[in-house]
Amino acid sequence: MPKGSMTLGDVYTQAVALGRSADPRGEERVQALLKLEQRTYDELPAKQKPFFDTEGLTNPYPDTRILYGDVSTPVKTVLAGIDIDSAELLVADQLTQRGQKIDAVISHHPEGLGLAQLDTQLLLQTDLLANYGVPVHIAESLLEKRVAELGRALSPVNHNRSVDTARLLNIPFVCTHTATDNLVYQFLKTYVLDKKPTVVNDIIDALMELPEYQVATKGAAGPRIVSGHGKRRTGTIAFTDITGGTEGAKEVYEHLSRNGIGTIMAMHMREETRKLAESFHLNVVIAGHMSSDSLGMNLMLDHLEAAGVTIIPTGGLIRVSRPIAQHPAKKKGAL
Repeated sequence: MPKGSMTLGDVYTQAVALGRSADPRGEERVQALLKLEQRTYDELPAKQKPFFDTEGLTNPYPDTRILYGDVSTPVKTVLAGIDIDSAELLVADQLTQRGQKIDAVISHHPEGLGLAQLDTQLLLQTDLLANYGVPVHIAESLLEKRVAELGRALSPVNHNRSVDTARLLNIPFVCTHTATDNLVYQFLKTYVLDKKPTVVNDIIDALMELPEYQVATKGAAGPRIVSGHGKRRTGTIAFTDITGGTEGAKEVYEHLSRNGIGTIMAMHMREETRKLAESFHLNVVIAGHMSSDSLGMNLMLDHLEAAGVTIIPTGGLIRVSRPIAQHPAKKKGAL
């Protein structure tokens, strides 16, 4: 793509394509799920079809969407953040008024339709857990309960508040949640395992070589061990709760432990979940939420930057640029 020729549709399509290339389920499984979604749509009564999110027929990430804006809008400068709400959208408007035109705003965390559908994204973790030895029927059963729980929690949320602000200010607005979480999943899995850690402290040391985690540590939000200790052997490392919407079913840790997993690596973990993981003798390394989300966003934003788009970070984004050829997952062929 020629430099400086991106549109809002290109930004969205690029994010989805990158997410699919790094999807832990693999392309064959993703294709099968899209075919199932098409069949579900085809079998709907005609009166229900207008309410179906047809983007899901080609995009397997319900929390990655164009929330507002025309796909043909040219994009030369974006304001990008981990969390974008009305405040950041007003900043974008102010920057435009002061001479720094913002063509679009990109949020990592979903808003609008993306947030309303976040619960269904958890089902990605079924295949992720199966990769670590949890039987599919157990993973599905546990995650279905967690999906229902999260769906109930999301139901009363004011999903469209920020989207309404974007509409009133006429600012194109995109969220790229699981698409970029897939990128950080593949990056960290490749990067950490290539370091061949033997004890848990080795994982912390590896993370601390990455600038996102260095910046987070300076802000008292760096990687930490929350179960076990640094001198314990890692055993087999499972990279869970890094992609797939949000934290999954806490009951999976018993099954992971029984299937030979020694260390869990996650972005974040609720205290009740941490205690349960600890009770099954698992080491748990929390890489960090904003820092890990920043890493995933950076891997996507690098592609936009390479196409000539100017990136202005905000909303908790720790912006670090890397040449695409140096992306560790790229070297492994995962991206």
